[in-house]
Formats: sequence, structure tokens, C-alpha cells
Amino acid sequence: MARRELAGRAVAITGAAGGLGRALVQALLARGARVAALDVDAAALATLPSEALALACDITDPRACRGVLAKVHERFGALDVLVNNAGISHRSLLAQTDAAVIRRVMEVNFFGALHMTQAALPILAARRGAIVVVSSVAGFAPLAARAGYSASKHALHGLFDTLRAELEGSGVHVLIACPAFIRTGIGAAHLGADGRAARGPRTEVGEALEPADAAERIVRALEDGRERLLLGRVARLSWWISRLAPGLYARLMARRMRAELGR
Repeated sequence: MARRELAGRAVAITGAAGGLGRALVQALLARGARVAALDVDAAALATLPSEALALACDITDPRACRGVLAKVHERFGALDVLVNNAGISHRSLLAQTDAAVIRRVMEVNFFGALHMTQAALPILAARRGAIVVVSSVAGFAPLAARAGYSASKHALHGLFDTLRAELEGSGVHVLIACPAFIRTGIGAAHLGADGRAARGPRTEVGEALEPADAAERIVRALEDGRERLLLGRVARLSWWISRLAPGLYARLMARRMRAELGR
């Protein structure tokens, strides 16, 4: 596959005001892309580089997704890449978690990506564009105390692996990026079992990536036309151990997560 040049291309990024989203905005601007930064937090959007088109959007609302992409198209005359980056997490055992918390995580992480992608597909198809999905190690392996988060990421894999197959021959490319731990705000502000904020340090395995490093690797994978990116050593080890020795992986992971819950 030919290398995808990003200079002059129109890119929309969800969750653009957060740690990884902000780094993706900067990495793509550095390559000369025209960037639309989308986030529900209008105040945080205002702190992004002025070169980015900042647009507030609640991705859980399908009409809002269609409306904001219409604005992107009106401004840039195109859309070449959609980066589904927005996401939230929770920290609680499933047995103790209100179902509304799981539903909220799914609304943002899964349905938000679905709404944006369905709205963008006609434009992307016309441009032979690309879709980037920021998943997680939790998208292919279990993660104790994050059942809803893991479910949402697993669902993204099912959705976008299938979409890739459906788009075969269309020229539209799909990349799923699976990082392990990145130093972003998502780890410090989880939803708790009752849906209220449960702040506190998270358990990390290995060295967490800096957002700028993670963003650079994701953008390079997009340029190279890769379909899957296991982002970092922990992600690569998790992929193989979870497949070759799933029982061992589950025990090791659960042991580390218990420490986070004080067990």
C-alpha cells in the first residue's frame, strides 16, 4: 500500500482536548494536516493551538455528529481522516456497578465512535480516506475492575474489523490502535460504581507512554497503512500472553488490579 501523505489533508479528531487527543492534534498539525478538534469540553478546546478548527460536540448525539461534520466539510471542503479517540473509563467491580455506569461508558466509547463513523462514511468514501480507532489492550484482553470499559473496547474491535471487511475495495482504510498505558487524564478521573467521579491513582504495568510518543506512533501507523497497532511493549506482551496462555494472563492482571482496589 502506498504511503498516506497527510499534508493538506482534512482530519477530524474526537476527544481532542484530552491528553492523547491534544497530542494527536499537534502531531497532525506538524505534518501539515488541516485539523478539526472535536470535544464536549468547549473550554478545554479553547486552549488548543489556534491552527486547529475547534468545535464542541457531544458524540453520544447522532444529530450533533452529523452537524459537526457538516461544519468540518464546509470549512475544509473535505474529510480525509476520522480519528475516533474520545473515551471515558470506570473503576469498580461489575457486581457492585450500577448498570447505568456501563451504559454511559458504552455511549461514549462505542456508540460515539459509531455515530461519528456513520456520519463520516459517505465523505470518507468519496475521498478514499481513513478511519483511526483508539482502542486499548482492554479491547482484546480482560481488565478487572473495568468491565464496562473492556466491553466497550471489545465492541469497537468487532465493529471496525467488520467495517474493514465491508469496505474492502472501497479505498477506505481502517486502523485500530491498542495502547497499554498512556499518561493521560483518563486514569485519574474514573467513574465509580455509582457513576460519580472516583479519583485516584491507577495501577500501571510497565512504563506508561507519554501522549506525544503515543500520538507519533499512531500517526506513523496511519501513514504506513497499518491495520492494527500494538502500542508499546506491554501491549505486545499482552497480545501474545492473552492468546497463548489466557489463564495465566487473567491471573496476573487480576492480581495487579486488586492492589488498585485495596484488596
